[in-house]
Amino acid sequence: MNEKTAHEYKEVIATCKALFLKKTNDYGPAWRVLRLPSVTDQIFIKAQRIRSIQEKGEQKVEDDVRGDFVGIINYCLIAMMQIELQDLKKTDITTAEVETMYDRFVKETFSLLENKNHDYNEAWRDMRVSSMTDIILMKLHRVKQIEDNRGQTLASEGVKPNYQDMINYSVFCLIKLSTANGQQTTE
Repeated sequence: MNEKTAHEYKEVIATCKALFLKKTNDYGPAWRVLRLPSVTDQIFIKAQRIRSIQEKGEQKVEDDVRGDFVGIINYCLIAMMQIELQDLKKTDITTAEVETMYDRFVKETFSLLENKNHDYNEAWRDMRVSSMTDIILMKLHRVKQIEDNRGQTLASEGVKPNYQDMINYSVFCLIKLSTANGQQTTE
């Protein structure tokens, strides 16, 4: 993998993780009460807001869309934790346990990125942020359909790889937004 990509990826994830851990300290693992479809809908809300701003070319709430991409990343990691933890009644998970799971799922997702980035030769660098936003929304529709089918699939890989792809596309968007020749772009 390109060393620049690996470095940029790790910087984005470090920012996401720092915010996630601060919120975990503030609220505890309040997200543990969410059922998986509710987590998916939280991701959908963030992706839909990004697309709406891209289409309208303006926004009325001053929150930067970068924060929505960070939210997508963190909610996708929450989803993967929820899949693993299953027991929705256990809300006494510690910040240290959360951080360990966060790091493990990031490592797995980064490994997937390394393999795909090798095969696709960093094609994402030539993609538009708006196209990657659309792909995230498409993956959300896939996840919602799988959830509606109670996890049963005939030919697809299931929800976890879709969450991982959404993380990676969100990281790519954040890299592109921060490195577009020093200019912010929402395209």
